[in-house]
Amino acid sequence: MTTLEEAAASTVRIDVPGFRGELVEPGDPGYDEARAVYNGAIDRRPRIIARCVDTADVMAAVTVAQARGLTIAVRGGGHNAGGLGVWDDALVVDLSAMHAVHVDPAERLVRVEGGAVWADVDHATHPFGLAVPSGWVSSTGVGGLTLGGGIGYLARQFGLTIDCLLSADVVLADGTMVTADAERHPDLFWALRGGGGNFGIVTSFVFRGQPVRDVVAGPMMFDINRTGEVLRAYDRLLAESPETLSGWFGFFEVPPAESFPVELHGRTVAAIMWCYNGPAVDVPALLAPLRALEPLLDGVGELPWPALQSIFDPLLPAGMQWYWRADFVDELTDEAIAIHVDYGSRLPTPLSTMHLYPVDGAAQRVGAGETAYAHRQARYCQVIVGVDPDPANLEPMTEWAREYHDALHPHSAGGAYVNMMMDDEGPDRVRASYRENFERLVEIKRRYDPDNALHINQNISPNEPPR
Repeated sequence: MTTLEEAAASTVRIDVPGFRGELVEPGDPGYDEARAVYNGAIDRRPRIIARCVDTADVMAAVTVAQARGLTIAVRGGGHNAGGLGVWDDALVVDLSAMHAVHVDPAERLVRVEGGAVWADVDHATHPFGLAVPSGWVSSTGVGGLTLGGGIGYLARQFGLTIDCLLSADVVLADGTMVTADAERHPDLFWALRGGGGNFGIVTSFVFRGQPVRDVVAGPMMFDINRTGEVLRAYDRLLAESPETLSGWFGFFEVPPAESFPVELHGRTVAAIMWCYNGPAVDVPALLAPLRALEPLLDGVGELPWPALQSIFDPLLPAGMQWYWRADFVDELTDEAIAIHVDYGSRLPTPLSTMHLYPVDGAAQRVGAGETAYAHRQARYCQVIVGVDPDPANLEPMTEWAREYHDALHPHSAGGAYVNMMMDDEGPDRVRASYRENFERLVEIKRRYDPDNALHINQNISPNEPPR
């Protein structure tokens, strides 16, 4: 009788008693599809992909990987910028078949399996007038986004995704499973809230749902030459507005879509994507300062929360070439704004962009040491991304993103949002991203994964010497 261990060591596809999911190996039908992730620039060939259907499958896969000395990679939604859900010659613990969501509307509890994407959550919660704070694209995986912190439209009002996390079921590096919350394994629970995939494989999360149904949202677009005054007005408005108002600033080449006026097609603009979770009657007064700047397009209106979350999905399908660079920003200096004007006016491809995401308000009322996510002082998360479907454009847009980032980095807070980091940034960037929390994270890593079996991530090594 063949075991999962023998299947992992073999080059021949064999059914595995006791493993309820599917094992996919090189040469199997569907192998290339199974190893593909959201970033089309990633081309890695794992040794075996274990498509798990339950926690028992995850435990079995981890146990076998440890016994055989196989590298472990963990795939949730497959959305990670650096493609860290797959790795060459690794055993990939693929959670994508584990995507169930259960809502308890009376208690506002939302239980989400580790392979779900945010579209699954929004579909389940919206009929009850609830949402879990998430990101900006509904195809993003719940697990990856949550474990890195979870920045999105609702951060100013309700905090980060991790600030709504109540508990997690976690398969540890030794193949056992524990539940982590404020009372059980509280050190692990602390580390999971921002520490990435370093400490275990989360097979389910329990979140507190927040009251969200319809929002007032949509884009305002401005002439690129007005970037400086728009950015300053945007910065002032957010500082003075209620936390129910949010919205990111970015550069944008208007696509030739029917939803945009023909005269704007192909034009690079400075844009703000607004989101207001409150009475629509408030919006005219709130947005008056930006409307006074005479936007080229004002597309703000009422729409259901899931519609806002999925609005960019068609524009950014899986398989695009991506390169990311990120920072946290405490303030928008005049020097930084000048750099934005320079690089934002010369996007290397139509989909390349820079976004500033506000993370003040409720997100700042959690202490820097209360969770592993340390940059609670930052007003913005900044990301520069080169994006294009053509692999030939990867090199020039990567060069643009790196140069833009290098110019801006001296005006940053010195660390990055780990969910937006590539796999080539090095341990010093990881340390800077956790600031004073880093040493405690190393201690917890030594306790739960002393051999660093879970290292295909923005890694916190248990062997990291103190500084």
